Amino acid sequence: MRLAESATRAGLAAGGQVTGPVASFFWHNGEFGQGEEWKVSFKTTEARYPDLEAHLIEHHEWENPEVSAVPLARASASYVAWVERITAK
Repeated sequence: MRLAESATRAGLAAGGQVTGPVASFFWHNGEFGQGEEWKVSFKTTEARYPDLEAHLIEHHEWENPEVSAVPLARASASYVAWVERITAK
């Protein structure tokens, strides 16, 4: 929640959605583990993604958090304009 709020307030994303907890199974430091995690999805532009990524990595409590992007295939023109307007530097 803290990351979603800070990134959105900073104008790095037009919005963020937090879902979870989700059950996670993973390898960490050579050991298999499982636990609960939360997923945050952000609405941003390709131009602002580098700044958003840097913000998330800097402010996340984990040493190597997953920060990845999925390109938006299609969206309404008004939605895209909103995201671009909010995230403009």
